[in-house]
Amino acid sequence: MTDLPTFIAGLPKVELHVHHVGSASPRIVAELAARHEGRSPVPADPDRLADYFAFRDFAHFVEVYLSVVDLIRDPEDVWILTHEVARELARQQVRYAELTVTPYSHVRRGIPAPAFCEAIEDARKRAEADFGIALRWCFDIPGEAGLPAAEETLRIALEQRPDGLISFGLGGPEIGVPRPQFKPYFDQARAAGLRSVPHAGETTGPETVWDALRELGAERIGHGVSAALDPELLTYLAERQIPLEVCPTSNVRTRAVASIEEHPLPQFVEAGVLVTVNSDDPPMFGTTLNDEYAVAARLLHLGPDGLAALARNAVTAAFLEPTEQARIGGEIDAYLATTVR
Repeated sequence: MTDLPTFIAGLPKVELHVHHVGSASPRIVAELAARHEGRSPVPADPDRLADYFAFRDFAHFVEVYLSVVDLIRDPEDVWILTHEVARELARQQVRYAELTVTPYSHVRRGIPAPAFCEAIEDARKRAEADFGIALRWCFDIPGEAGLPAAEETLRIALEQRPDGLISFGLGGPEIGVPRPQFKPYFDQARAAGLRSVPHAGETTGPETVWDALRELGAERIGHGVSAALDPELLTYLAERQIPLEVCPTSNVRTRAVASIEEHPLPQFVEAGVLVTVNSDDPPMFGTTLNDEYAVAARLLHLGPDGLAALARNAVTAAFLEPTEQARIGGEIDAYLATTVR
């Protein structure tokens, strides 16, 4: 039988919670930093990035994240980043990924919205041809920028409407950024056919998750860590099979959870919640999607069958056409059958 790390490496996967800029590899970040040397605090030496990405808390993480966003100055940067993210995901046998993209952050830094959308779309199509991976977009409101960012993100989504756009999200700090204020924007996005996938319960309590569900019509919850504190909420999520996009290493690195051993992933599974495992901002957190599957295997005591079931969860939770869900699910089943004898 194949050993577990090798099994994970070859397992066909779907990634549902991964950020566009947050997926920039150390090599790409260093190259961009070198291009803008003297105008950015980001080190141009890849070996120094690990120290730069040592986060004191969530607020510090946001500060560092935005300094990397500042390195994306033109459509060519956007294209290179997108294509490289797809390359890295494909290396991990990711067949389909819903990438969280924050157009507002790039448009306010001078990249016109049509040029930004053209760059990600062109890179998406090239990546599918080059690597066999399908990318889709979640346009994400940076919550710390408030309602002007929500309005602009919605405008870009509805006016540009790139072919790969399927969902509407909300990220950034939760403390001091109540979810109900974004309801009108989510209502309009949902009316236009976009799916609702806000972050909630990462650094605040269960009420933030309730707000995401009740006010924003959330169909999946990004993180949802604090849902573990509310038995009624766990029951609600389990009964309705509303997926949680769980990112264990991210939650430890941003201090949302004290340690991997204390992560509530086992509690979610025990409660019957549909969980998916994701990488969030992998190079910044020193992880990969493969690493996150290994973490889940350890926390949940999973072997190949359990890991394949976890991979199928992501297929179920993805906004895929039924034929594509069946195709990727079939790949997972066939891989399990051929590697476990």
